[in-house]
Amino acid sequence: MTRPAHRPHLLTLPAFPRTGRAHLISHPDPQVRALAAGDPALPDPPVHDPDHAVRHAAATNPSLTPEVLETLLTDPSTAEGAAANPSLPVPRMHALFDHSLSTTT
Repeated sequence: MTRPAHRPHLLTLPAFPRTGRAHLISHPDPQVRALAAGDPALPDPPVHDPDHAVRHAAATNPSLTPEVLETLLTDPSTAEGAAANPSLPVPRMHALFDHSLSTTT
């Protein structure tokens, strides 16, 4: 994490820890905050961070409730991350797919 050039690839490493990064959520570097925002053990993911990458990473955090995800889906700055969230209920995923298909035809 100390080398900015390596940060984008950290999440692709199978052995990279998925939890235990909460202490980095207040780091001054937004790339570090973005890595921390996806920690599923984080009690309150920073979905309102000033940096887009941090908001996106926070929106993908599986600890978010369906109610919070619904709110994030309506915000253009977090909708993509919320739609990719593994905790999004399956019926809602289907509704998103149906909506995207109906607007592209």
